[in-house]
Amino acid sequence: MSSSPALLSSHTTSASGEAIVLRDIVFTWPGQQMPALELDNFSLRAREQVFISGPSGSGKSTLLALIGGIIAPQRGRVEILGQALQQLPAAQRDRFRVDHIGFIFQQFNLIPYLSILDNVLLPCQFSAYRRQRALQQGADLKQAATALLRSLDLAPALWTRPVTQLSIGQQQRVAAARALIGQPEIIVADEPTSALDSDRQQGFLDLLQRECAQSGAALVFVSHDLRLAQRFDRLVALEQINRAAHARDAADQLEASA
Repeated sequence: MSSSPALLSSHTTSASGEAIVLRDIVFTWPGQQMPALELDNFSLRAREQVFISGPSGSGKSTLLALIGGIIAPQRGRVEILGQALQQLPAAQRDRFRVDHIGFIFQQFNLIPYLSILDNVLLPCQFSAYRRQRALQQGADLKQAATALLRSLDLAPALWTRPVTQLSIGQQQRVAAARALIGQPEIIVADEPTSALDSDRQQGFLDLLQRECAQSGAALVFVSHDLRLAQRFDRLVALEQINRAAHARDAADQLEASA
């Protein structure tokens, strides 16, 4: 089935008001015998801010890859903003992701030879939808980016510097601005505070949650640090709802007792 970029960019939420819906999911990575993720149900409402916890191997990376359309499940339905991603070819899933989802990675993934401003504006280079929405945030793209940088407490003196000259905390805020530019409906943050001390963690979360609330974005925040969970609308312990994790634990125990 073919869909135009305009059609793929028309979604805001599903009819039920949910930004993310996963139903009856089974996903197994190539070369693996056991599934990495088996979920009966996972959903996130529009504007909701959810904290996802889980130890290594609980399926966090797999869940985020499914939400982003990077992979498709062997069974089940992944619906993002009313669009069933498994019905789209890979190239259209990629376009949908850049249009509607802003990612903040653990290692930030900033481009070292670009200035702060150019890093922030990258999504607008790949998505006409994000570019159009960014122009609603300012008179031009540069003004939209600088407004976000100011809001995230990055001083104008830093804006033209290479990102390699910034501290870890400053790089983190640049990554957040890049995710937020163009007002994507969903922000996915994958362990973004792991390199920060407690005070800087709280400060960054203050900024991120405020910006998501102001833009109306739903927030999926993944972390091992359960001390942060109280700041969110809801805590999801992935190891408790991922049946594949239970099966692996049972297999490990059986092997250990053999």
